[in-house]
Amino acid sequence: MIKRIKKKHTVLCTSRDYDQVTHLAKIRGVKLIIIGKHGGSGRHDKLNASLHRAKSLSFKIKEFSPDMTVSFCSPEAARVSYGLNIDHICFSDSPHAIAVMRLVIPLVQKLLIPWIIPKKEFTKFGIDAKDIIRYRAIDAAVIAKRKILKNNKTKSEKNERKTILVRVEEEYASYSTKKRPAIPIIKAIIKNFSNEEIIVMGRYASQARHLEQVFGKKIKVLSKVVDSKALLKNTDVFIGSGGTMTAESALLGIPTISYNAIPNIIETYLVKKKLVIRKTNPKQIVNSIEKILGSSNLEIKNRSKKMLNSMEDPYHTLVKTMKSV
Repeated sequence: MIKRIKKKHTVLCTSRDYDQVTHLAKIRGVKLIIIGKHGGSGRHDKLNASLHRAKSLSFKIKEFSPDMTVSFCSPEAARVSYGLNIDHICFSDSPHAIAVMRLVIPLVQKLLIPWIIPKKEFTKFGIDAKDIIRYRAIDAAVIAKRKILKNNKTKSEKNERKTILVRVEEEYASYSTKKRPAIPIIKAIIKNFSNEEIIVMGRYASQARHLEQVFGKKIKVLSKVVDSKALLKNTDVFIGSGGTMTAESALLGIPTISYNAIPNIIETYLVKKKLVIRKTNPKQIVNSIEKILGSSNLEIKNRSKKMLNSMEDPYHTLVKTMKSV
């Protein structure tokens, strides 16, 4: 969306210093102005990082003097925009992120959400239903439809090993449980699929270090940010925590298992549509992987393709909303 908006408007793109965003922006050729940092998992650290970022942003935004703010429910963007009397349009598919919703939703002019989420999930945070605009797409569909660079390597046809990709749960968000459910799941996968290629994606450097300490060379730990679509392209089965990458994998037709670390409406919808298998017990996950690896999974691929093709481009909804505001 940033690249498309820039064709007609002067745009300032800001981000915290946060590996998941800043490194991915470099991969995709998006120039960001880095202001502030991610606060980590502690409440005091989160608060201080947010306050410092809001103050630094206030000077930068006052200097830039925009007509409008667009964010994915950034508390700092909401506070600064409100303070400087700048209209703010937000995207969100995460009403379960209660702390963020409380800080942002009462201050925005318009909220754009996937059509499967009831408006009441957001009105309870202080926005009128008339100011909530739906689009017929899951956010991950935008990522799934995006073209990837041609020089991305694909798996060799001679390689008979299957690739099992595990995405570790979010640990630093205010809504996370800190239970580390992925660890027993990975142990069960190693025990039953030691001949296959087991890749584990950490979200933070600390997670990657912990995984390497626990499992050593039994798994391949991805310690740096990679293009998820290129990675999923070479994956035979994906096990995720139920977030955005779980949805992306499902929409790309990859057999997907969710261990549902963060229960949410998008994951529930994909499970209902039989694009995601929800299993929280390591033994059940192992049984599901065995079934997946022994099947062609054509039915899943056909269902996902049909669903992905049916989803609209939220960018057009954003443009209409910008004009209306």
